[in-house]
Amino acid sequence: MKNILEWAYCIVIALVLALLFRYFIATPTIVQQRSMYPTLQNNQRLILNRTLRITKKKPEVGDIITFEEPSKKAYAPEEANQSNPVAIYDNEPKGILGKFVYYGLEFTKRSYIKRVIATEGQHVMIENGKVYINGVELEENYLGPDVVTEAKVFNDFIVPEGYIFAMGDNRARSTDCRDIGCIPLEKVEGIVILRFWPLSNFGKVK
Repeated sequence: MKNILEWAYCIVIALVLALLFRYFIATPTIVQQRSMYPTLQNNQRLILNRTLRITKKKPEVGDIITFEEPSKKAYAPEEANQSNPVAIYDNEPKGILGKFVYYGLEFTKRSYIKRVIATEGQHVMIENGKVYINGVELEENYLGPDVVTEAKVFNDFIVPEGYIFAMGDNRARSTDCRDIGCIPLEKVEGIVILRFWPLSNFGKVK
């Protein structure tokens, strides 16, 4: 019985440490969307840096991030408030167990993977198929040839304090902040730092 208890204790400690590492340090993830093509493709495996939850480091323009899916995923044009262009999150899980499953185990949570285009305080304007930050056209060498950026619901605004604006590289196939509004920093899960599968594409993601 003593040996069984010791083994059980060790297993519990190992599981707790694994969860803490996964939540605060790094975790693998799988690309399941086409919104970042050609930079990322379906079924590629990535490593997320999650230390920003400890360091409070803010994502920078150009970073590829994952963030929690908002509860409202589409706005009618008349609903969009360009003076308050923020995503809505009102699907907070209930109870300690529900929060643990949702935030800790992430069994029921859906996430988006996008590229940071603008940070708090920057003026974003999308017109004529291009993106302008503070009045200057954004150079986007990571986009595929002939890609244009369609102006959707949110297209002319200032990113609020504590938020970021992100879009997919595959602009025509991406539901992103043009549709849902800017993302609060606390909903950012991690920054993509490495692609480890397939091995032919192993390396840093840009």
